[in-house]
Amino acid sequence: MPFQISSQLSYGVSCPSTALFSIHALTTSNQKILEEKLLIQPDLTFEEFPLETGQNRYIRLETGTVPQVDLSYTATVETQPQIISRDEIRSTPVAHLDRSALPYLFPSRYCQSDRLWRLASKLFGNLAHPLDQVIAIADWIYENIDYISGATDAATSAFDTVTQRAGVCRDFAHLGIALCRALSIPARYFTGYACLLQPQDFHACFEACIGNRWFVFDATRLAPLNGLVRIATGRDAADASIATIFGGMFLQSMMVNSISQDFQPLYRQDLDGQAVLLDP
Repeated sequence: MPFQISSQLSYGVSCPSTALFSIHALTTSNQKILEEKLLIQPDLTFEEFPLETGQNRYIRLETGTVPQVDLSYTATVETQPQIISRDEIRSTPVAHLDRSALPYLFPSRYCQSDRLWRLASKLFGNLAHPLDQVIAIADWIYENIDYISGATDAATSAFDTVTQRAGVCRDFAHLGIALCRALSIPARYFTGYACLLQPQDFHACFEACIGNRWFVFDATRLAPLNGLVRIATGRDAADASIATIFGGMFLQSMMVNSISQDFQPLYRQDLDGQAVLLDP
């Protein structure tokens, strides 16, 4: 299904700076960019490139002495999410995981799975199938962590979130990742555009590798899982930040949007015994 996505970011500049932005949609096996346009004002020197360690696309620009930078990105993106039933999803032991999934078993900066293994084992260790474990993790986060804008900051980790019992989509994703990894289930951070998200913003979820396929989960339940357009993935938000600033730049305004004409949303209650696969 096609989505029309857009983002507009405006930054004030207090001194010559360099910035890395990750706002482009990705081309993947289940996601195709039909058209896209990037506009940067004023006319600055910049380059666009994927990181060698992954698919994530970046813009690197230098501000020079300009007082303000405006970015506008628009695209039409077609996605083909797959709905897979529980009976088709097999458990895969660590010994038989794809090598590409192994880095997503390790603790990372924001996902201290080594500090949460006891909690994960107590709450979810009695469930035999890893899909049941991940669904239970997402449900537990939704039921036990309050979604409160401004309750956390860029330094908040999964361990902080489970202690403070509050956070935003980024924190919900980090906690889901950490609890999965504590159960030896590879998990990674997802950031993207989300159709029907209110208010519209960039959205963070998490993916878990079960049977060597990556299924997406949203513990916030704020956006339908089949309405996501991937921007980036990583071990946590440090690998998939929308903007990384080197110098003096501050966000003045941001607008994000994702719409689709004939979109039929699938929420948590629509997926009993099923999971959503955005990419294999």
